[in-house]
Amino acid sequence: MGATMDCRISQKIQLLIKKGVKIANPSTVDIGEEVEIENISSDGVVIYGGCKIYGKKTLIMSRVKLGHKGPVTIENCQIGPDVDLKGGFFCNSVFLQKANMGYGAEVRDACILEEEANGAHVVGLKHTILFPFVTLGSLVNFCDCLMAGGTSRRNHSEVGSSYVHFNFTPNHDKATASLIGDVPRGVMLNQKPIFLGGSGGLVGPSQLGYGTVIAAGVIYRGDFREGDGLLLDGGARKSNVTFYPGLYLNVARRVLNSINYIANLIALKQWYVHVRCPFFQESHMSRELYEGALEKVDLAIDERINRLKALSNNMPQSVKLYQNSVREKDTQETMHQEKELFDRWNEIEDTLYLLRKEFGEIPQRNPFLEKIAKERLEKGNDYIGLIQGLEQKWTVMGAKWLQDIVDDINRKVLEKIPSFKNAANRFQWEDARTA
Repeated sequence: MGATMDCRISQKIQLLIKKGVKIANPSTVDIGEEVEIENISSDGVVIYGGCKIYGKKTLIMSRVKLGHKGPVTIENCQIGPDVDLKGGFFCNSVFLQKANMGYGAEVRDACILEEEANGAHVVGLKHTILFPFVTLGSLVNFCDCLMAGGTSRRNHSEVGSSYVHFNFTPNHDKATASLIGDVPRGVMLNQKPIFLGGSGGLVGPSQLGYGTVIAAGVIYRGDFREGDGLLLDGGARKSNVTFYPGLYLNVARRVLNSINYIANLIALKQWYVHVRCPFFQESHMSRELYEGALEKVDLAIDERINRLKALSNNMPQSVKLYQNSVREKDTQETMHQEKELFDRWNEIEDTLYLLRKEFGEIPQRNPFLEKIAKERLEKGNDYIGLIQGLEQKWTVMGAKWLQDIVDDINRKVLEKIPSFKNAANRFQWEDARTA
């Protein structure tokens, strides 16, 4: 490289090239002054022309490819080995080994793409967690979701092209996160895949069980926790109803699903702390990747609590509308629930923050963790292979440990809002624990 070229390239880019990073057309690449050079691996990393890398927390591990199909902007992301981000904008998110995204992606705050999770071109994500192997088609908007299911890249949960998760209501709230699968069984990587057909949508907050198939073109508006079924319609009432801005006709389902989603996130944090952590101790970069993922889980929990708080603050207006505008037989129960949610929000919030440190039943947890530690010593650091190689009795035990956390959180929050208990029984939100 000649002197003329050197003066056109920042010192950081020159240092990266010197240490072995392959940078195509380096004069078109921008790396922020705050970026830590030691957090960019020299092992097989390729940065194509037009890419921009910003953020003190940015981490790029071995064999990462950025911008093969179009410019990539990275801002405070932690990117694990063998990740391929082909084009788009990626901010405050984590990508574990072999995750990849196609051209035109926009992946924003607190997303986690676990091993081999992937999306085709023009995919938008925010506060989205994809478990291993989950696949998103093209032209997908999939914010505020957690999706699990599947056992490999050939047998994976999938979202068809032109799919939308509807996460913003006419009342301007986002207490709408959808649980597609669950954490306790999903982390065992042994569940049936879930399929959301293309040119369709899911109206949050929804809960879908493993083995669920939603036909192409369907906008689904309900819950299907039992799974193992084909959904051919949207699960909504066919008749028109009067719309009153600010009125919540079925707040119980929204609140119960939101609490259950938070409980699953807390269980996921415990999985990261107790199970995943040892798999990220091989190097400084691996530990930074783990810390980034753990941070995103905490951000996801914060977001969901804040969104539920915003919903609770809307309840006085809804109650007023019920009193002044709605004349239906079942309004008294709903008004009581809404008043209770608003009046007791501080107790609910305190309970949720306290339960973020919930450890689950020790009798279930400790033998499971001892088994994981023994398997790591014998078989090495292959997380996917180790988890999938566990005998069924161990996966059942591990899932029960996590489900106990979920159930305990749901139960303790419901104790603060007893008017929701009947609704919880009707919705059967506390499903069978393990398969």
